[in-house]
Amino acid sequence: MRLSIVMPCLNEALTLPTCIGRAKELLERHHIDGEVVVSDNGSTDGSQKIAEELGARVVICPVRGYGAALQYGIEQARGDYVIMGDSDDSYHFDEAYPMLQKLEEGYDVCMGTRLKGTIMPGAMPTLNRVLGNPILTFIGRLFFNIETSDFHCGMRAFRRDKVLGIGLVTTGMEWASEQVIKSRLNSLKMTEVPITLYKDGRNRPPHLRRWRDGWRHLRFMLLHAPNWLFIYPGMALVLTALALGIMLLLDAVRIGPAVLDVHSLLTMSFMTIVGIQTIFAGLFANLYAHLIGILPTDTAFIKQLKRFSLEKLLVVFGAIGLAGIIIFSISFWGWYAAGYPALDVRVTMRHVIPALTLITIAGQGIFNCFMFSMLFLKTKNPIGSGINDHLE
Repeated sequence: MRLSIVMPCLNEALTLPTCIGRAKELLERHHIDGEVVVSDNGSTDGSQKIAEELGARVVICPVRGYGAALQYGIEQARGDYVIMGDSDDSYHFDEAYPMLQKLEEGYDVCMGTRLKGTIMPGAMPTLNRVLGNPILTFIGRLFFNIETSDFHCGMRAFRRDKVLGIGLVTTGMEWASEQVIKSRLNSLKMTEVPITLYKDGRNRPPHLRRWRDGWRHLRFMLLHAPNWLFIYPGMALVLTALALGIMLLLDAVRIGPAVLDVHSLLTMSFMTIVGIQTIFAGLFANLYAHLIGILPTDTAFIKQLKRFSLEKLLVVFGAIGLAGIIIFSISFWGWYAAGYPALDVRVTMRHVIPALTLITIAGQGIFNCFMFSMLFLKTKNPIGSGINDHLE
């Protein structure tokens, strides 16, 4: 079979006949060997019976959720290609032929784009149209280098085997983000075509909850981009703190009406410490994501980490800690030699703060490096076989 048109369904008795009719029109008009699959998610309004009477194949998804219904429908589909879309008549399946053509040209995934197409009056809330979708799409493009102008369009076409092979696991609205992100991370060939979004035919509010589901999409993108969530912010903290901190080591710095002195130097110390720990958290997150399959295994990244052996890193961080101890000892010795007098904070803290910062960084580095070395241990336990298994 060439094509399956998959629709998730939860109490869509009012619009389902129109959607099935449009899908069948697409198949008949273009002489496509295909089927209409309705993945029902627990409807109580007779949607299942309506779909069967109209000639669709109904599959009952045992797990609740938009993503679960789509994933189950795709798994049960028989076509080589799949076109998916909501069953609320906001997408007209009889207009989806250009998406199928893109698949036949060799693309693995064809996204619909409402933002480059047409959004009919009343089809999308103004806030979603002006802020929500553009912002989430911008973040997705930035994080994952995806050339799509509408990250969350509900109408898509793809090769069934390709999408089933990328390990989609979410069950809610964030499935839409996961499918795009993992298609990109698994190097599927992607394109897009402009489509029209129509005002849905429901007589009730949509299942989508703007803030809840928007946060779910954003959270999912952040969890799949540990560099953006941890490493880049950590590097920004460290570089900013070092740039200002080095100047403050010499003397107070005036920026406009503000005078930055040892109190600001202490702030830079905390920023450095937090930034470095954030970078370590990003490295751990990357390893964990690769290990459990959230992200495709990046053997090049793991091999780069393995180049820095525990022993080498212990020497580096040991030297940093030793430098801090020496600086602190010199300051203490000067105080002792002078007979423990009252100290000029503006002078003394310019030595004590960097000394304690270096000692803290050394402690961070040493303990984190031991943790990394534990992750690379080979064991006989199949549950904790270690990251080394991903390199073999």
